[in-house]
Amino acid sequence: MTALPTYVAEQFTEEESTVLRRYFTSLDGPVFALVNLPEVVKGALFARYSRSAKSLRRLFLDEFVGELDTTGDETVDATIGLARAESLYDRVFFEYGDDSVAQLGGVHLACEQASNLLTKVLEWGRLMSYLEQSTRYIPYDERLGGRYRYHRDPEILGSHLGARYVGDMDQLFDTYSALALDMQEHFRDRHPKSESDSDFVYRQAIRAKAFDAVRGILPAASLSNVGIYASGQAFETLLLRMRSHPLPEARQYADLMLVELRKVVPSFLKRVDLPDRGVATSEYLRTNRDAMEAITYEMLSGDAVDGPTDPGVELVDFDPEGELKVVAAMLYPYTGLAESTLIERVRTMSVEDRLAVMRAYVGDRTNRRHKPGRALERTDYRFDVVSDYGAFRDLQRHRLMTIEWQELTPAHGYTRPAAIDEAGMTGRFDDAMERSAALWSLLAERFPERASYAVSLAYRLRYAMQFNAREAMHLIELRTSIQGHPSYRAIGQRMHHLIAERAGHRAIAEMMRFVDHSGEAELERLGAERRAEARRTESA
Repeated sequence: MTALPTYVAEQFTEEESTVLRRYFTSLDGPVFALVNLPEVVKGALFARYSRSAKSLRRLFLDEFVGELDTTGDETVDATIGLARAESLYDRVFFEYGDDSVAQLGGVHLACEQASNLLTKVLEWGRLMSYLEQSTRYIPYDERLGGRYRYHRDPEILGSHLGARYVGDMDQLFDTYSALALDMQEHFRDRHPKSESDSDFVYRQAIRAKAFDAVRGILPAASLSNVGIYASGQAFETLLLRMRSHPLPEARQYADLMLVELRKVVPSFLKRVDLPDRGVATSEYLRTNRDAMEAITYEMLSGDAVDGPTDPGVELVDFDPEGELKVVAAMLYPYTGLAESTLIERVRTMSVEDRLAVMRAYVGDRTNRRHKPGRALERTDYRFDVVSDYGAFRDLQRHRLMTIEWQELTPAHGYTRPAAIDEAGMTGRFDDAMERSAALWSLLAERFPERASYAVSLAYRLRYAMQFNAREAMHLIELRTSIQGHPSYRAIGQRMHHLIAERAGHRAIAEMMRFVDHSGEAELERLGAERRAEARRTESA
């Protein structure tokens, strides 16, 4: 098994270890699966995980184990693997290659102390569910083993750049820590506490606002915890991609994940490291990537990276007849007509008749969770986006779309939140950005595939997003909600405008009635915290 020398191991008492062995496949590594627990408990653990600075195993001990009846599990030891009757799976899945069998078994897997570059690799798969540690609720200056929480690549640390890397990273975290406190004070002065709000609600809203303002200082090397739930087939696909990835951290985690997953669903993962199966597939992916890098350099050398770019959203492709085709798709299940005939019939309809069909189809949506059907998948939009990496992190997790992104570098400049300027902290923020860019420049010469670790989340990234109108409704309504981060709210608002005005799909845009075009909220999370406290009070 590949070791992960940068991992800070947790310490458990003998009594704690005895309990944990029943439910976690590893007690001393950053990757482990959850077993022998009700599905609702595993889901609740992951949900709590995203807003806690604790590791999953510590969270389980502190907040969950006391609520469970564990007496029947005393003889279980999940760390040595679970016995499984695998003859059927071996015969059907491995010998006959029936991949669909591997869709029938799922695993809850925790990946801890992963860099923000690695989390994007882990969250690539469409048919997987993720929860990632929030930058809004957790102060990232909390230390692990006495050190700031950032990835320490052994080769970088062992090189002549090692001392510079640690020194600059520590400085970025020092600045983040100091500004987080100063911004909380700034927001308390600007937004006094209402008598109707509890101290807890007010404190959480202020902290979230402050962390939003300063999260751009954090480098992409910052560590995060990710909870993943997926089928064996989805994990196999993810591992094959990770084993071919140019980032050493990704390849190391792939080895760790394979060990833990094989303790739970070994039959589904037998092909991953077979030379003529998984190894050949990973090599195919690696070879293709290398070939594309070479031909891109040959064809576009000198033009591959634009200069600093303002944040922007460009609608680069759409179907001018998209609304017409959507109307035909809406009618299709209720007729006996061929789709080609339906499209011609819809062409002859008046605008009012088409609108009548669309309004009947969308119905009376009373909240954004009321989503119309698959007819809206009949037309697509492709956007070219330049935004800060922090916004990209949130948008990238939408799985039902096609997303491709370029390398994270300082080339496109950075976004500085208006609140930083209002608080008089512009110089300190800009100094941090200069430090980040200088470190990236040094690393890029010796460690090009790892230089992005140095890039702060405020720096901009260029990426393409393509999705159908149904996914557009979900994504844009969710990401423009008033409690969202200002950076991705602006992206969603711009997309909505472009669908209506650039594509001319005004009726589709009108269906998205829960898009919020208001400006930045005073305290984005205040309303959500009030509702959460009301629910806690009701259930008490």
